[in-house]
Amino acid sequence: MRPGVGLPTMSKRAKRVLIAVVALIVLVFLWFQFARYYVDLLWFREVGFARVFTTQLLSRLVMFVIAAVLGGGLAFLAMMFAYRSRPVFVPSGPSNDPLAPYRTAIASRPRLISIAAAVVIGIICGLAMQGQWTTVQLFLHGGSFGQTDPQFGHDVGFYVFKLPMIELVLTSLFIITAICFVLVLAIQYIFGGIRLQGPGRRVTSAATLQLSLLVGFFVLVKAVQYWFDRYTLLFSNRGGIFTGASYTDVNAVLPAKIILMVIAVICAGGFIVGAVLRSVKLPAIALALMVLSSVLIGGLWPLILQQVVVKPSASQREPMYIQRSIEATQAAYGIGSDTVTTKPYNDVVSSDPQVIRAMADDTATVPNARLLDPNLLSPTFTQREQLENFYGFPSRLAVDRYEVDGKTQDFVVAAREINPNALAENQKNWINEHMTYTHGNGFVAAPANTVVAGLPEFTVSDIDNKGTIPVDQPRVYFGQLGSDYAIVGAPEGTAPQEYDTSTQRYTYDGKAGIGVGNLFRRLVFASYYGEPNFLFSSLINDQSKVLQTRQVRDRVAKAAPFLTIDTNPYPAVINGRITFIVDAYTTAGNYPYAQQMSLADATRNSQSAQGATARQVETNVSYVRNSVKATVDAYDGTVTLYRVDQNDPDPMLNAWDKVFPGLLQPDSAVTEDLRSHFRYPQDLFEVQRELLAKYHVADGTQFFNSGNFWKVPDDPTEQSVEAAQPPYYLQVSQPGEDEPRFELTTAMTGFERDLMAAYISANSDPENYGKINVLTFPTSTQTPGPKLVQQLFNQDDDISNWITTRTRGGSNRALFGNLLTLPTSQGLMYIEPFYLQANSESSYPTFSQVFVWFGGRVGMGSTLAQALSNAATKNPASVEAAENAVNSGQTGAPSSGSQPPSSDAAQVPSPTEATVTSPTGEITVPPADEAAAVEQMNAALAELEAAKKSQDLAKIGAANSKLEQAVQNYLRVAKPAGAAATSSAPPSSGG
Repeated sequence: MRPGVGLPTMSKRAKRVLIAVVALIVLVFLWFQFARYYVDLLWFREVGFARVFTTQLLSRLVMFVIAAVLGGGLAFLAMMFAYRSRPVFVPSGPSNDPLAPYRTAIASRPRLISIAAAVVIGIICGLAMQGQWTTVQLFLHGGSFGQTDPQFGHDVGFYVFKLPMIELVLTSLFIITAICFVLVLAIQYIFGGIRLQGPGRRVTSAATLQLSLLVGFFVLVKAVQYWFDRYTLLFSNRGGIFTGASYTDVNAVLPAKIILMVIAVICAGGFIVGAVLRSVKLPAIALALMVLSSVLIGGLWPLILQQVVVKPSASQREPMYIQRSIEATQAAYGIGSDTVTTKPYNDVVSSDPQVIRAMADDTATVPNARLLDPNLLSPTFTQREQLENFYGFPSRLAVDRYEVDGKTQDFVVAAREINPNALAENQKNWINEHMTYTHGNGFVAAPANTVVAGLPEFTVSDIDNKGTIPVDQPRVYFGQLGSDYAIVGAPEGTAPQEYDTSTQRYTYDGKAGIGVGNLFRRLVFASYYGEPNFLFSSLINDQSKVLQTRQVRDRVAKAAPFLTIDTNPYPAVINGRITFIVDAYTTAGNYPYAQQMSLADATRNSQSAQGATARQVETNVSYVRNSVKATVDAYDGTVTLYRVDQNDPDPMLNAWDKVFPGLLQPDSAVTEDLRSHFRYPQDLFEVQRELLAKYHVADGTQFFNSGNFWKVPDDPTEQSVEAAQPPYYLQVSQPGEDEPRFELTTAMTGFERDLMAAYISANSDPENYGKINVLTFPTSTQTPGPKLVQQLFNQDDDISNWITTRTRGGSNRALFGNLLTLPTSQGLMYIEPFYLQANSESSYPTFSQVFVWFGGRVGMGSTLAQALSNAATKNPASVEAAENAVNSGQTGAPSSGSQPPSSDAAQVPSPTEATVTSPTGEITVPPADEAAAVEQMNAALAELEAAKKSQDLAKIGAANSKLEQAVQNYLRVAKPAGAAATSSAPPSSGG
């Protein structure tokens, strides 16, 4: 070695400064990490879930240590063996040896450098492995599913609990072996054990031994992996339309895995023998054999079988494997015959006006029909019941049911919460946001079937009121809109500082919160939030507490990290307290033969696509159970997890119950009051309906032919996005039943058709909770689906004219509410509420009309009974014309004349929001026919006469412009000259 060649040195002073800076950075980093973990520990202690924190932390710590010790230790041994077996190498000259400085640096401190590199590698391995704590815990505590797979005969628990752990271990061995190989290769190269040029042997015997042994071990691990890869075939997607091992997987890939395993063992032996003999030829031959066999046996042979044998006769070869997928999917997602009841729906539509009029008197359907749309009415709730600018409601309200005067009925409900985003600029400061405006006030509800002067009939329970649904503690500290934290509490006798009402202040006295009175806690929270006011504010006192994680979904998710949380929590009044109910799921991704689905894709609907509701996590699953109902008290934040799988024990939840014993409350702890407000969860229902669209087909051959698949219809009331129609909660009675029940419902149309194929509903009533009913429509009838019914509404002259006249002048917007599908004993009925909203900043939707389709006829009215009576006077609507219009992309109302509508023909406003005037006030949507044009001109003439009486020149000019536009619209739709006149001439402007 040349003593003068090496890395540059540092002065002692520079070293001290560097060490001090590094130490300071490390201390700051460790302090902030400590603050994060300490605050989390305090939070888990506060909510009573300390076991969750300690179990997670201990699991992560143990896995980190094991992975770090094994990874770092093996890397250290590999480096030391490589260094000690290095050859004596003297380069020909320093100018030709660029590795000399590195060789000198390593040789000067070999143990220190090896330890440092091993520590870094160990930390990386530990950090990567600690995130897999759930896999390890399920491996240790998982049990049996009581069901076996049809290919290998193993219990499903092997695939869900054991196989992921085996794959984790094998993957870890691959990675650490590859790291050791790279380290040995690098050290041998630096010290000359491997040379790219020069005389003599270019790879030393020691380097050959070490590298061959590592490659041999790598291939041996690969042989073991081939064995377990056989089981992963049960999650294959080679079949295309189903999940699970297909014909090619079973007859080509499965044998190939066995053959490749044997070859891998032989090759591993070749590498080991080559290492002993210090020969690179035998390992090279083994490596070539390995690569060639993988390509030919593992890749080419299955491809040939798939293309030559399976594809030409797939309908005979795949059904057996499809049948396995059908049975597994139904079991994994709870849509088997034990849960789903299917029966035909004889939709014999009678167009007899007397039958339609009689339906107006139906006591099971008409009184319970929901007229309030929870997806539209948040602005109405806000404007009418906000009270203060800093209160608010979720963008999408909830539907629940309550018993009032001995009768159960639907209510649109919401908690009046604090909305920090609504604070005015002069209200935004740290004290107001976190210490003054700390809580909401009250529970607001409105009967879903009642409208008074276009508005909901509100019942409010707050500090000043005891409404129809009385609440003992109306203050809302935890909800759906809460800020990240609030500081509450004050010594007894001091003046309250939290805003409560316009005339009084309040001091929180609940049990929630983490004490922040002493200096150490204040320093910790100041570091945690990056907020120095925790240290300097004189308003924080010995009794101050911090309320954290105030959004209920986040609170449950943090308390139970092993659960997937539903995106639709809702408030309910339980025993006089506002309580948020949050559905939670156990999920798995390794259920053999079960269809794999993305939760985010399956739960995407027109509401979540627009951001009205939260998006579900981007996770692929093949097993879902709603085994947990969580509640969060709106005042004290208490989180309670109830296990509700007593009728169908959940093996996943059994495992987690062993990991966190005592965390779950038994089903017997659920009170009758709470159980009466349980709803079938929407996210689960959306997953199940997506699957039932295909997996209601029980025959493998028919499934392969896709001959009887269904489709979730797109929401026809939303034009801004193309997404699925969300399911709706309704209090309705099934055909042939008198008693209504609370159900989550959805329509299903035929595959690539807009005609009704099925109607799915999930029961939420306690006595039959979770039962799914499917009504199938006969293929011989042409019952329109939601999209066609919306088109029938659009084409109806009365509806079109009514909308046009009330949105004229740009004063109002038209909002179509949720299109509800109701199967009755007399036939299918569609109900759609219609709202108007003024074009002003403070406007809100008001109910105006309800549209109905029943007995093949369309009607409208201010009540459902009036709409049915109106429908009885109309001619049957043409479903074929609506279908043709939808298929051709025409969504407006067709012309009533014999000629097809031109580009100037009337267009009905878009189903979501119809603005029929331009910014200048001109009418931009022409009338549908001559009669509507005459009505438009008469209205414009009346407006002109009124303007003349006011002697306001501006009004007269505007009215005259509208009249001129109305005349032009009449000329566009009027019949050609010479045709028989069937309507009056356009009115005169009156001079």
